[in-house]
Amino acid sequence: MNTKNITDNLQSFGLKKVLAFLDSDPDNNIPKVMDWVERFDTDDVVESQLNTIKSVLSDKDSNWYKLTKSLWTDVEDNVRKKLFENFIINATILGGKRQKKAREENNCNVPWAILMDPTSACNLKCTGCWAAEYGNKLNLSIETLDNIIEQGKKLGTYMYIYSGGEPLVRKKDIIKLCEKHNDCAFLAFTNATLIDEDFANEMLRVKNFVPAISVEGFENETDYRRGNGTYEAVMKAMEILKNKKLPFGISCCYTSKNVEIIGSEKYFDDMIDKGAKFAWFFTYMPVGKDAVPELMATAQQREFMYHQIREFRATKPIFTMDFWNDGEYIDGCIAGGRCYLHINANGDIEPCAFIHYSDSNIHNKTLLEAYKSPLFMQYHDNQPFNENHLRPCPLLDNPGRLTDMVEKSGAKSTDMQNPEDVRELSKKCKGAAENWQPVADKLWECSHQCEKCNCQ
Repeated sequence: MNTKNITDNLQSFGLKKVLAFLDSDPDNNIPKVMDWVERFDTDDVVESQLNTIKSVLSDKDSNWYKLTKSLWTDVEDNVRKKLFENFIINATILGGKRQKKAREENNCNVPWAILMDPTSACNLKCTGCWAAEYGNKLNLSIETLDNIIEQGKKLGTYMYIYSGGEPLVRKKDIIKLCEKHNDCAFLAFTNATLIDEDFANEMLRVKNFVPAISVEGFENETDYRRGNGTYEAVMKAMEILKNKKLPFGISCCYTSKNVEIIGSEKYFDDMIDKGAKFAWFFTYMPVGKDAVPELMATAQQREFMYHQIREFRATKPIFTMDFWNDGEYIDGCIAGGRCYLHINANGDIEPCAFIHYSDSNIHNKTLLEAYKSPLFMQYHDNQPFNENHLRPCPLLDNPGRLTDMVEKSGAKSTDMQNPEDVRELSKKCKGAAENWQPVADKLWECSHQCEKCNCQ
């Protein structure tokens, strides 16, 4: 008899009862339910997150409370229940315990989420897009995608994120995987142009898929990078999702050309009004042959986003994450399997979506073998890459760190058409890193030493 499975099933049953209690009267029970979740977190897997959540949800006038409450008014009931079960119970609490055990037993990183590319094909050609470097003919079979998920779940990973290419080129296979793995949460970074009424109805049916829609600002900014008519198509997709009470978020790449727009209050308010519940922010990375280094945000622009996102996170009912500037909340870089990794459409297992080097392929290695590979162990043994977690990245923020790890591990470029030497890639980021260092050091010192700071 597998006592571990029995324990997990009992905890899952208990947590589902807690969520049912929450549904019975969300307005009064939202603050109370965190106490119940805490009882199930016996290994303190999410202790720090729970303390923060309990604090912000105690004020019914706060933006966080309003955002949480909106999940009952704006999201279809069964979709919300399924996502809560899969994200909170499976991916975070029960999966978190399994991940922790696997890390301790194997002395390696085991990720909370796996990012994978079903295809390298895309129906758009965005300026400076690194995904285009893979070509448009690579695909992971549905059998391979299924096997990745099966392996991942055994190690505690229940969160799967699709990128590409445009992942919805494979929308039928994505829905099939949602059906089979209905205990997992699925998200996709998508340009949204392939979201229509039929696909939205499929999302309603499976209940465990959420799109993060790529948008670069308003119409001028979005169409500048993604092509004429893209913004209009995105707005139509958002309208369909909102009308069907399906949750979605946005994925925003800030560049030297759009940072003032994408970081503006007007933009945030517009996305909230369109129905977005979360926003992931990335800064432009000059990866690949077709990279446009001029699109890299300056140190001053990155600092602008640092302040704007923190201000709106405290005042707007939308959950915001900055892939680089939020390193202080997660102790630096999350790549290399520490929190996530990337598997491209050729099967190459990469430490990060922006780091196209690998020494493992899913077609000839298991996930666990890849986690123990020289490149991933270089990440494991060297993280964090800087004591200042506002400089988390081994490429963008710490010149030489990525070069050192790639060369020591023997990893190779995964760009099949135009392999990029890691030293050449690092050179493109060196100036940005040097300019960001004094700004990041000032912000880091300020946030840790000043009781009240008005630094700009």
